[in-house]
Amino acid sequence: MLSSIKNSRSMKKKIQLLTSALMLCSTQTFAAMPLQTDDTGTQGKGHSQIEIGFESARDKETEGGTSYKLTGGAIGTTFTYGLTSNIDLVAGLPWEWYTEKENGVKVADESGYGDLALQIKWRFYEMPDTGFSLALKPGLTLPTGDDDKGLGTGKVSGDVTLIATREAKLATFHFNLGYRHNEYKLDELSETSRKNIWYASMAGELNVTDKLRAVGDIGIETNSDKDADTDPAYIIGGLIYAVSDYTDLDIGIRSGLNDAETDTTLLAGATIRF
Repeated sequence: MLSSIKNSRSMKKKIQLLTSALMLCSTQTFAAMPLQTDDTGTQGKGHSQIEIGFESARDKETEGGTSYKLTGGAIGTTFTYGLTSNIDLVAGLPWEWYTEKENGVKVADESGYGDLALQIKWRFYEMPDTGFSLALKPGLTLPTGDDDKGLGTGKVSGDVTLIATREAKLATFHFNLGYRHNEYKLDELSETSRKNIWYASMAGELNVTDKLRAVGDIGIETNSDKDADTDPAYIIGGLIYAVSDYTDLDIGIRSGLNDAETDTTLLAGATIRF
């Protein structure tokens, strides 16, 4: 998810937080794009899904008389395989980039693969008559990105998310409550960042037509900066269009609800099931 890149002690840390956040949004959450909140749905035994998502984010601030502008993005590819009717195996890898400018002068420009994320989704409880279900989703992030360039954390990290979904005829609602443990190879980040992050979010999907869904998402998480006193919060609005029974296209906008969150992120992607 896009986490805070503000109130940090150095631009080096802000760059790391931005690129790590882009990686997390592209590969750890694996929600139905453009949502960040996940659902309890699984692919079914022997069925698969590929998601290709694009993000473009930007953030501005002024600190000590110097203006900073960070722009970045990611193209994430996520593969999901249905191991059983209620268990999915998921893997995702992003290609990331970012640019930093100080007073309008470019001082950093990097790109490359981010960290590889692996997860298992297990839907362990269902009430078919009510449309209510629960799932648990543990995962690991492996340090495949170049942490010296700010494209990865440099160490193995882990996360777990509890997911609730309530399906109805016209709308569907989701709730996530999760915990993530981050490890950083870079000493500066390891010393100044919180390693234990809690997050919560909820989302809704409204069936506008047989093919079109309007979606919304809102959430908050612990600020990873130890010195920050504001936790980043976001809101997402978007559309999902079913081109066929096997292909969806989506688009959305994510906005920060406070100064701790990245200003604006454009989201777009495609989902193919087979």
